[in-house]
Amino acid sequence: MIDHTHDPAARSCVPGADGHPDFPIQNLPLGVFFTDGGPRRAGVAIGEHVLDLAAARAAGLLTGEAARAVAATEGGDLAGLLALGAGPRRALRHGLFALLSTDGPDRDRVPPLLHAASSCTLHLPARIGDYTDFFVGIHHATNTGRQFRPDQPLLPNYKHVPVGYHGRASSIRPSGTPVRRPHGQAKPPHLDAPVFGPSRRLDYELELGVWIGLGNDLGTPVLVAEAAGQVAGFCLLNDWSARDIQGWEYQPLGPFLAKSFATTISPWIVTPEALAPFRIPQPSRPPGDPAPLPYLLDPADQAGGALDLELEVLLSTEASRAARLPPHRVARSNARHMYWTVAQMIAHHTGGGCNLRPGDLLGTGTLSGPDPDSCGSLLETSQGGKVPIRLETGEERRFLEDGDEVTLTARGVREGFAPIGFGACRAIVLPAL
Repeated sequence: MIDHTHDPAARSCVPGADGHPDFPIQNLPLGVFFTDGGPRRAGVAIGEHVLDLAAARAAGLLTGEAARAVAATEGGDLAGLLALGAGPRRALRHGLFALLSTDGPDRDRVPPLLHAASSCTLHLPARIGDYTDFFVGIHHATNTGRQFRPDQPLLPNYKHVPVGYHGRASSIRPSGTPVRRPHGQAKPPHLDAPVFGPSRRLDYELELGVWIGLGNDLGTPVLVAEAAGQVAGFCLLNDWSARDIQGWEYQPLGPFLAKSFATTISPWIVTPEALAPFRIPQPSRPPGDPAPLPYLLDPADQAGGALDLELEVLLSTEASRAARLPPHRVARSNARHMYWTVAQMIAHHTGGGCNLRPGDLLGTGTLSGPDPDSCGSLLETSQGGKVPIRLETGEERRFLEDGDEVTLTARGVREGFAPIGFGACRAIVLPAL
């Protein structure tokens, strides 16, 4: 999948795109935007600009399969494009690369198609019909399990099955949308009965989101060897969690109000083609771990089904912003710490006959690393609230306070290739109503 569009020497005719930390010409992620109250339109991020896809097609600058891909975004929803599969998506990437290159024959016709990113409002890229959150970050599973089951942090099924739960699609919002502190029922240890009120242990979770493309028919499982073809792209995902509510309600059926109040995603779909240089072999399982069952095992997926992406969590407070201090980096991790690959997630999700549809979203679960500074949630970093983190302002945090802003970032970095990023996944916490 690595081709001329990954050439690190390629340059763009769009000012500021070359060397951009997230959106150089080697990336070309897809999204939905509007300007000045106009209609929602499909666009591509290039540097500090957004290229209007429909306008490029109308001008005759995208033809053939690339034009077909753009036509499927009519109405400002990318689900139709995602449903077309890899062929038209790759044709669109190649067409955009040629259009936006410094040596492109139509480079002089590009400026009227561009909007300053600062003037654009970004939306969810597609209507999300269903959302499933997995639990494939083994370090997170171990860290949190150890707090409740010191002698058995991982439950017996963890290394046999990609564990997941059905989430709430209706409360997923794009980066920049504030998150309201939720109410719920919790039972503090010092009380004999539960109480209802605002969560006092609000947390974030550092995850990747996976956009589904083709989908499958009901009753027809997706083979693990074919599951990569179901992936239309990736984003960042913050699975906000109310830990006090979660601890009381999650047994026996799993998360409910503790998770359903909000999920934040980065608004750009970073395509599998853009991430091709950052594919790596799935890390070997430790000695003694069981091999995946046959329906979860494919040699090609094991050889290149993992991702090497640098992940970060940044935190700012009302006090730090007032003092104009940069956000505090709480954690740095990597997507390589997934115990199960995305293909294994999809193969298991559909293994019982469940039908995925274009625009469905999967979450990986929290992607913590093995070190204390690589924990992807405050539940881990603060050891359940016992050890606070200290900020440059002198403030302490065990869990999130009102006015705190959490930002997730991701970048692919590999020698011989241009680094690319995902853009920010950001939201500020508002007080409970």
